[in-house]
Amino acid sequence: MAYVIAEPCIGTKDTACVDACPVDCIHPKKDEDGHGDADQLFIDPVECIDCGACVPACPVSAIFAADDLPEKWAHFSEKNSAHFGR
Repeated sequence: MAYVIAEPCIGTKDTACVDACPVDCIHPKKDEDGHGDADQLFIDPVECIDCGACVPACPVSAIFAADDLPEKWAHFSEKNSAHFGR
């Protein structure tokens, strides 16, 4: 069960979660191509080790375990996967 970044991240893209992630699965980082164009950050569902370190680091409470993702934001699961071509 991977974690998913949902709607509250849009327009915010605070990278505290990137710093908290021990496996470097949240992108695009500030220094990566596409950061300026992306409307939010994304968690790679294959690389995510389900540790949850990113959840308390997010200042806008945008990160959810896939099983706990609110129904109104269910499409963000696909959006996160699609960002990585999965």
